[in-house]
Amino acid sequence: MSPLGTNGGSLSSAEISSPRALSVGIIAIDGPAGSGKSSVGKSVASQIGFRFLDTGLMYRATTWYAIKSGVDMHNPKAVIMVASQMEVSVHTGEAGENLIVVNGEDVTGFLHSTGVDDSVSFVSAISRVREMMVAEQRSLASEGKIVMVGRDIGTVVIPNAPLKIYLTASARTRAVRRHRDFVAAATAAERQKIDFEETLRSIEKRDLVDSSRTDSPLRPADDAVVLDTDGLTLNQVVIRVVELARAGI
Repeated sequence: MSPLGTNGGSLSSAEISSPRALSVGIIAIDGPAGSGKSSVGKSVASQIGFRFLDTGLMYRATTWYAIKSGVDMHNPKAVIMVASQMEVSVHTGEAGENLIVVNGEDVTGFLHSTGVDDSVSFVSAISRVREMMVAEQRSLASEGKIVMVGRDIGTVVIPNAPLKIYLTASARTRAVRRHRDFVAAATAAERQKIDFEETLRSIEKRDLVDSSRTDSPLRPADDAVVLDTDGLTLNQVVIRVVELARAGI
């Protein structure tokens, strides 16, 4: 397990929004839940030799820690207090995946639980939480050569990224993908309780919350390349993004 950062020179937060950022190689990939952005981003980063950061895991880590602390997810002040007590670090695993460490504990395996899924939209809609996360994300992006995925990377975190991708797919397609992931990660007993229609409702609820929140609503950047992944394999999407990246790097 190694830290996500590098030992090279870095850019300031202000410089990330300047033309200089175009020369260091920053790729922003946004999209709704289940659009495949994490899988695509990790594969693209591996193929072009960039670092990878799934910013959604940072919000999930905050949500997990709030749940663990017994905080009411609908009480912003309480969530902000808990978030301010967290020390979060992002590391890279052997397969290029992000490993999230909170206060010295690797919590990656807890971040896609049903409880976190049900509450992460509420936590990520809190402006102060987003401010803290965005500051950390910009710090990581300042070193360049990174593929960063999330819901507001191209619109808020790195608005001047040289390449912005917005992945989308129908809610049902995305629910099928998420349901498949849940089943694959569950025990035999847990699989009996996983309901596809519930997964679909969760996806639709998340879409509504993410797209209607006041702070950093989910939407494609005006200059983003929008890729509809319905009917496409992961490899087909990765190939397309790598082509775009190589053309612009």
